[in-house]
Amino acid sequence: MDVPEGVAVTFEEVSAASFRIREGINRTPCDRSHMSALTGMEIFFKKEYQQFTGSFKERGARNTFMLLTQEQRRAGVIAASAGNHALSLAYHGRDLNVPVTVIMPLTAPLMKVSLCRHYEANVIQRGNDFGEAKAYAMAMSEEKGLQYINGYDDVPILAGQGTMGLEIIEQVPDLDAIVIPVGGGGLLAGTALAIKSLKPHVQVISVESDKCPSWQAAMDAGHPVATPVGPTLADGLAVPTVGYNAFKTAQKLVDKHIVISEDKIALAILRLIEMEKAVVEGAGATALAALLGGDLDELKGKKVVVPLCGGNIDTTVLGRCLERGLAADGRLIKFVVRVDDRPNGVAELTRIIGGLGVSIKDIFHERAWVRSDIFNVDIKCVCETRDFAHSNELRLALEKSYPNRVDWSSQIHT
Repeated sequence: MDVPEGVAVTFEEVSAASFRIREGINRTPCDRSHMSALTGMEIFFKKEYQQFTGSFKERGARNTFMLLTQEQRRAGVIAASAGNHALSLAYHGRDLNVPVTVIMPLTAPLMKVSLCRHYEANVIQRGNDFGEAKAYAMAMSEEKGLQYINGYDDVPILAGQGTMGLEIIEQVPDLDAIVIPVGGGGLLAGTALAIKSLKPHVQVISVESDKCPSWQAAMDAGHPVATPVGPTLADGLAVPTVGYNAFKTAQKLVDKHIVISEDKIALAILRLIEMEKAVVEGAGATALAALLGGDLDELKGKKVVVPLCGGNIDTTVLGRCLERGLAADGRLIKFVVRVDDRPNGVAELTRIIGGLGVSIKDIFHERAWVRSDIFNVDIKCVCETRDFAHSNELRLALEKSYPNRVDWSSQIHT
């Protein structure tokens, strides 16, 4: 099967996009992070979640609209998206008086569906996933004569995303490295091109979740290939096949690529809320996750920019992320302990836990499936501690009081 060659975006296209969209896009801050001392690096966060619709996607959307012909503007545009791309098109389409139709899968978060309708887009929900939604959108594009806008591979989209890189160069002119999350590759391609064109010595590092390592697969194959996608906290990066134009543009500009675990992403979301007072979605926190997880220790002592590229996290997902982050941070600990099912048996366990200043979040008695002494009971506990050291203190105390009767197998290890 022939593989599309792809078209590399030029620096001139990124520069022109910067001028073209300057009146319609927020110039987001790039501030030094409180986490600099924690990591041993001088970290600067490019806060793209402060765009009006909450993500960097507005840059490419605005640039694309500005390049449409009058005939295309009158007919309108169409796209498939479960989130940020749809929101950006809907908002800027309304602002520029271009009709927008977005095909969103049935699994799209209700909040994002409602916001797209609020921005006066024609929202149609079809398909169980992005692939099915895209197929429907492409067919409707042909049938209705609407311009289809690919959210991570159209050249105007890539050029628009690259304007973030130009702003970063102005805001942190002496940066040493930038760490960029990658899904379809649009942000990576545009930003890497902008930065490498002006500062060739700056190290460009890409990061993705191990639940959808499509960029790694593309690098291994030498071209984009279909990659299985699993459920991920970084749903904005869950693109099974990276963009051909994006890959062509960025392939030789990326100095290092990292694939990280979901627990590291959850921990990064937690750290951002606690230390930066920033609510960022999984895709937006993925680059930081690589720094916090020790995957880039060679950057210690360097100036590093990290784009926090989106803040549209579903509220129910946020709660789950925080709990998983606490577990990954050693502050939520889960265990099962077998105790004497007689008076004071459970009381003694809680006395040990409380005496260490540990808080019991949940406790459950299991009797029916205990296969040992009929007078034993399994106590399942979820406890909150200060940190890993506090958790280890609890672990040692329980192992001493209940030798060979404590099961820690459900713990998260990062």
